[in-house]
Amino acid sequence: MFFSPRLIQHPDFKVGMRELAPQSLGIAAWGLMTGVAMLKSGMSAFEAVVMTLVVFAGSSQLAAIPLIVAGAPIWVILATGFCVNLRFVVFSLHLRPFLMHLPRWQRMVHGYTTADISYVLFTRRYHQPGQTEAERLSQEAYLAGNNCLNWSSWMIASLVGIALANWIPPAWGLGFAGILCLLGIQCSLASSRMRIVASLVAGVVAVLAYHMPLKLNIVTAIAVAVALCMTLERE
Repeated sequence: MFFSPRLIQHPDFKVGMRELAPQSLGIAAWGLMTGVAMLKSGMSAFEAVVMTLVVFAGSSQLAAIPLIVAGAPIWVILATGFCVNLRFVVFSLHLRPFLMHLPRWQRMVHGYTTADISYVLFTRRYHQPGQTEAERLSQEAYLAGNNCLNWSSWMIASLVGIALANWIPPAWGLGFAGILCLLGIQCSLASSRMRIVASLVAGVVAVLAYHMPLKLNIVTAIAVAVALCMTLERE
């Protein structure tokens, strides 16, 4: 794994894994069906494996796959992936005070492995950066435990989905477990009126613009929600 023995052997590493364990089955089910979807879309096994390992972003992968199949322009694919993953910029800014004391390569490892669920669990548990070395190590170990189980659940299941794509029918609907998992995360994050407004506006616009070509309803929904919330914050 990516993390040092010092983190893995810390007690809070196991705490982080244990607290993410209830969500790991949903993550695995979603990863499994993402692996299947990549092969069913016409991607080669090699391309699917590389995308799984490099991108590591289920929502972005699922948004990009139909665009790739449809032969959409590269700028549309990149713009869609960028918009879908904009939330990670917010995650990074929030986690910056907690991780800035680490070397760059360690920060990049956490940046690559941190996902929605691990971010939510971490920010619920820790509200302020540690003031001592022991506190900072405890926080990093907890985040590493979250990330380790999250990354492993996704990767193993996604690779299994790629390997067994011809034997796992999409009709099983296992990807719905991942949607439910994300829905739970969204509800837990809706802790202010502005966040609730952003979620409702994005959802309504995405549905109203569903028939736009090349999945541009996703980009449109995000743009409208961001623009509206920025306008409301200025007033």
